[in-house]
Amino acid sequence: MEKHQELLIALRKVIRAIDLHSKHLSKTSGLTSPQLLIMLEIDKEFGINSSQVAKKVNLSPATVTNIIDRLENKGLISRVRYTQDKRKVGLYLTDDGKAILAKAPQALQEHFIEKFSNLATWEQSQLLSSMERLSEMMDADEIDAAPLLELHAMSASSINKTDATKG
Repeated sequence: MEKHQELLIALRKVIRAIDLHSKHLSKTSGLTSPQLLIMLEIDKEFGINSSQVAKKVNLSPATVTNIIDRLENKGLISRVRYTQDKRKVGLYLTDDGKAILAKAPQALQEHFIEKFSNLATWEQSQLLSSMERLSEMMDADEIDAAPLLELHAMSASSINKTDATKG
């Protein structure tokens, strides 16, 4: 087998692992990876607002607002207006949200970060350099992406926006 074939197989395995984890997460908790990440951030910081969440998970505020709307509709989070400043809204997990979060599997990127952090610095740098080169070779270096290990993490509107800017 030629080297390029071996590399493409390895890439396909990574894509497949991400897809399988996303399906497992959805099946066991009913959440997507972005939803899980957002809920984890809301759980970490009592009364965090949506723009703070967006910065922490590296997604656009519009995408985060869309996900928060879905989580609120599912009864997993609640929005509470501050009494002193009615313009500010804090995000909180509901009891159902806390229960789902307690049962949810670890986010794939957390598992990845654990293993990646255990590598020697030179190996981390080598992997990063190789992946950046792969991204360039696949003409993907200009594609906007958040650090989420999920295939369908971006909403259709953000995909269309990315396509429109490349036009």
